[in-house]
Amino acid sequence: MQAQAFILDDGLIQVTGQDKLSYLHGQLTQDMNLVTDDQFKWTGHCSPKGKLWGVFRLFKESDSYILWGSKSEIEASLRELKKYGVFAKVEIAQAERVAIGIITDSITSTLSQLNVEPIEGQTAYYSEALDAKVLVLDDKRLVVFAKQKPELPDTFTYLPDNALWYLASISAGEPRLDTQSIDEYVPQMVNLQALNGISFKKGCYTGQETVARMRYLGKNKRAMFIVSAQVDSLPESLDLEMALETNWRRANTPTHFAFDTHTKQFSALVVLPNDTTADTVLRFKDSPEAHLTIQALPYSLEDSQ
Repeated sequence: MQAQAFILDDGLIQVTGQDKLSYLHGQLTQDMNLVTDDQFKWTGHCSPKGKLWGVFRLFKESDSYILWGSKSEIEASLRELKKYGVFAKVEIAQAERVAIGIITDSITSTLSQLNVEPIEGQTAYYSEALDAKVLVLDDKRLVVFAKQKPELPDTFTYLPDNALWYLASISAGEPRLDTQSIDEYVPQMVNLQALNGISFKKGCYTGQETVARMRYLGKNKRAMFIVSAQVDSLPESLDLEMALETNWRRANTPTHFAFDTHTKQFSALVVLPNDTTADTVLRFKDSPEAHLTIQALPYSLEDSQ
């Protein structure tokens, strides 16, 4: 077994207190009752207008709920959660953890090396050996959240940068917002419904009317796509243009991107009209010689709830 380890540039919000479940149930798109010690869930945190402050993976750790996202998402959601948290018996703070992403050729063997017994269908574990929470993302990736950088077995190799990790995340179609994407998109525009991150049965939460309208009235006209290109260097501007017959028109700017300086692979997540087809050609506005292609999403855009 070979495993590559990456120190992730991410953040965490920790919510504790007597009202933690009911408070988050009224703030997030996910049904909080589905988040258990053994299962993490995707969720969104919206403004009253239904625009996303952040997209998170949500899990339990001891007597806390933890939201894991980009630093931009954590900053925005932490501010908004604290604003309304004064009316409930909750404590909300940024959690101090080291996030270690692991890409492996055998999830089962990797879990065993972390002294965790793999259980089919389980996505969240606790490793006593590392005193850490472990989330299994798919059949090749997992994340360890520890209070200090863990000493991993010799079969694990720490890589000096995390480009490969984020390229894999993009290939999995996992939404992530940067600073300029905060408060810009409703959850369906970043495919959150496809990841079972929206409950349409749980009742009211902040932004719920907009999210429901998008589903039941067919108002959503955009979706998140994976785009990629081979480029010698990262362009200064990532503004994209889309080919339209013989002309080019503005497309959008990625919500998240990664660039591997060794393979010269650029990949990104970008919100486009939801009728965009696989043969659509895009280019960088300021580097028109570099064309990007749209990659297939690894899931259906229909929600299953």
